[in-house]
Amino acid sequence: MKSEEDAIRDAGRLSSRMIYEVIRRDGEEELHRPNASLIWSGTAAGVLISFSVLGEAILRSHMPETSWRYLIENLGYSFGFLLVILGRMQLFTENTITTVLPLVARRDRECLMLVLRLWLLVLAANVIGAAAAAAFFAWSGAFSEAILHTIGELSIHATGFPPGTAFLKAIPAGILVAAIVWMMPAQQGNEVLVILLFTWLIGAGDFTHIIAGSVEMWFLLFTGGLAPGPAVLKFFLPVLAGNVAGGTAVFALLAWGQVRAEVEDGA
Repeated sequence: MKSEEDAIRDAGRLSSRMIYEVIRRDGEEELHRPNASLIWSGTAAGVLISFSVLGEAILRSHMPETSWRYLIENLGYSFGFLLVILGRMQLFTENTITTVLPLVARRDRECLMLVLRLWLLVLAANVIGAAAAAAFFAWSGAFSEAILHTIGELSIHATGFPPGTAFLKAIPAGILVAAIVWMMPAQQGNEVLVILLFTWLIGAGDFTHIIAGSVEMWFLLFTGGLAPGPAVLKFFLPVLAGNVAGGTAVFALLAWGQVRAEVEDGA
C-alpha cells in the first residue's frame, strides 16, 4: 500500500490534505527561487498569455455573427493559459493560492516578505511581458487589419467596465484560476481539459483577468484608445484587487479551512 509520501510524489488519487501538501511544497519552492528566475519566467508568462487575446480575436474575426459565436470564440481565450500553465511559467494569479498556502501554514514575517517579493516580481514581469506582446501586435505589421480591429474591440470591452464592476468581475476569475491550481495535482492525463474548460469559463463568463487584460490594456495605450489614468484607476487596480480577493481571500482561505484541522493535528 502506498504511503502518503508516495501519493504526494506521484500526484495520483489525492485527498484534500494531500492536494494541500502538494501545493504547499510547490509554493515553498517557488518562494525561494532566485529573483532572476522569477523575472524571466514571469516575463515569458506575460508574453505567452497574449495568445489568449490573439486566439479569441482569430476565432471571432473568422466566424459569422451568430448567437453562438460568443461561446466558440472564447475557446481561443484558453490558448494562452494552456501555454503558461503547462509550461510552468510564473503567472501572478496562480500565485494567489500557491504561495499563500505556505503563508497561512507558517504565519510568520519571513514568509510574508517572501510572498510579497514573489508577488511584486512576478506581477511586474507579467505586465512587462504583456506590454511587449501588445507592442508586437500593434506595431509589427504581422497581423491583418481584421485581426487588429478585433483585438481592439476585445480590448475596449475588457477595459471598459466601471471600476466597481471590473473588481467584481475579477473575483470569479481569481477563484477559477486558483481552482485550476488546486485541481491539477489530481488530474494526471486530464490537465489540458481542466485548463481548457475553466479558462473558457473565464472568457465566456466575461470575467476580468489582470494579466490577459494587461495585454488588452497595453494594446489600447499603444494605439491611442486608452489614456494612462483610466488604464490604471479604472482597469488595472480594480482587476488586480478582484483577482487577489478571489484567489486568496476566497479560494485559498477556504481551501486552507477544509484541511486546517487535519494539518495542525498532524503537525
